[in-house]
Amino acid sequence: MKSHHHAIRTLLRSKPDGLTTKEITDELKLSRFTVQFAVKNMPDAYIDRWLRTPSSPLQAVWCVVVPPENCPKPESKLK
Repeated sequence: MKSHHHAIRTLLRSKPDGLTTKEITDELKLSRFTVQFAVKNMPDAYIDRWLRTPSSPLQAVWCVVVPPENCPKPESKLK
């Protein structure tokens, strides 16, 4: 089974306000099931907020954590 995590992560990092699963589906031409399964299994993906639209009750807006560029490595283990 092919993972779409990288493509979804790249897309979400380019959209700091996040995207709904429908928007991700439309942008990447993937099935809605594939996108929903992928974002739920990505450790860096999270629901930022919920949108209410006339056509559907609630839609999750997904974002990904962007790691800092120069995160320092700890000097030693905590005791």
